[in-house]
Amino acid sequence: MSEPATTATASPLAPGLRQRVLLIEDDARLGRMVELYLSEAGWTVRRSPTLALAQQELEAARHGPGFDAVVLDLMLPDGDGLDLCRRLRGGGDDLPVLVLSARGDPLDRVIGLELGADDYLAKPFEPRELLARLRAIVRRRQGQPGSTQILRFGRLEIDPQARHARIDGELRQLTGYQFDLLLALARHPGRVLSREFLLDAVKSSGAQEVYDRSIDVHVSRIRAVLEDDPRHPRRILTLRGAGYVFARSQE
Repeated sequence: MSEPATTATASPLAPGLRQRVLLIEDDARLGRMVELYLSEAGWTVRRSPTLALAQQELEAARHGPGFDAVVLDLMLPDGDGLDLCRRLRGGGDDLPVLVLSARGDPLDRVIGLELGADDYLAKPFEPRELLARLRAIVRRRQGQPGSTQILRFGRLEIDPQARHARIDGELRQLTGYQFDLLLALARHPGRVLSREFLLDAVKSSGAQEVYDRSIDVHVSRIRAVLEDDPRHPRRILTLRGAGYVFARSQE
């Protein structure tokens, strides 16, 4: 990877919410460069130098906000990155995987893609190409051609571009802060999102005076607007001591 020549522009995939990527790379210098570049582009990066640490990160993510993608080096000190890709796909995990490798053999690329990797990038590479490919595999997984894609969950429709939320086609009134919070939840359906994660997501959208417990207050107000029975919510669920979950399946 060559030195970044320009500052990366912010990721357009999820306004108000940083995408999370797990970078599995044992080269400390390269890892720092990639981490810095992606961070400047609006991503939250966790870096693991070994497969064992990466497995720990992935397991922890099952009980938290999770990752939106993995950037995976093939040659690691404790094994072959393809083994991790094989385990992910064998377990039914569709997490987008972008493989990095200094091995120039086309057979490695074929094997990687056959094992379920979404894309393959040979070293050395341009950071802008890495970012573009990363954005592309995340969009493909989300089924979104761009950040303006309307999100639909049963009777609920969320329009990120117009910043509107509708139930059965009827516009529901939300403040800008509440819409950002709703969008942060809806971008990660089925995942447990902690207050800290949501706090960071809404802060990154430019909201002012955001506090930890204000998340609870605003979730309550969103429920009052969107839920049929706010006392028994079915769209935004609470996991006591953990955070909130935006339900994947809604009526």
